[in-house]
Amino acid sequence: MRTLREIKARTEPFFAEKGIANPGLEADLILAHALGLKRLDLYLDLDRPLTEAQLETLRPLVKRRAAREPLQYILGSHDFAGLSLAVDARALIPRPETEELLDLLVQRLREAPPARILDLGTGSGALALALAHTFPNAAVTATDASAEALDLARENAARNNLSKRLTLLEGSWWDALPAEASYDLIVSNPPYLTEAELQTAAPEVADHEPRRALVAGSDGLDDLRVILAGAPPFLAKGGLLALETGIAQGAALEALASENGLQGETLEDLSQRPRFFFVS
Repeated sequence: MRTLREIKARTEPFFAEKGIANPGLEADLILAHALGLKRLDLYLDLDRPLTEAQLETLRPLVKRRAAREPLQYILGSHDFAGLSLAVDARALIPRPETEELLDLLVQRLREAPPARILDLGTGSGALALALAHTFPNAAVTATDASAEALDLARENAARNNLSKRLTLLEGSWWDALPAEASYDLIVSNPPYLTEAELQTAAPEVADHEPRRALVAGSDGLDDLRVILAGAPPFLAKGGLLALETGIAQGAALEALASENGLQGETLEDLSQRPRFFFVS
């Protein structure tokens, strides 16, 4: 019987050969997940033999990661802004930049919390649920064109005891909303990549995450055009529209906002890249 130490010694270089950036860490996380342990527990008994049943559980997980399926999909969960979210191929994996967007919103709105919040294209529900958790008196609505993504968001709402705080609507961008709806805060992390940018993305993104949530036309702006054009009747007086965008789209977004009678500003992420676009 092979020991845990031997399996680690085989898995780490195998992952490295496949181009995985942190092979030791990821081998540990997959081993811990397969064995139902915390990562630290692995090191308390490295010479324990693994049963054939445990190896049968582990092998397909290692194979999936070697094929560059995202680690989060394999583990089935991801922590986002203090919430534990189920993640799978129905929606994008929540990114650190989206947590940065949440932090910017909290800083800006702390003194005047929004009462009505809308998340367009919610995916896993990460941003909508984090906002519901952060602003407990707000009514939060989230839309998505994908029924599968909405099912995942619904699961995550239940997982975090936020089902009663979240209304989920199926439809493309503004289409799902009643004409009279109005929101103090509208957020979105829409598709903003070009096809060329997707082709240069890591295999985890290009080959496994849903393309419909990534690519937005030849210039990456197709969905952002729809969002900015449709925003005025739904944005309450004094409200805020906050978007996560591509790092080279600021000038184009300012022009699009102006065309629709809006005034926007580009904000940087923690890496000092122009990542967010706010309209207020």
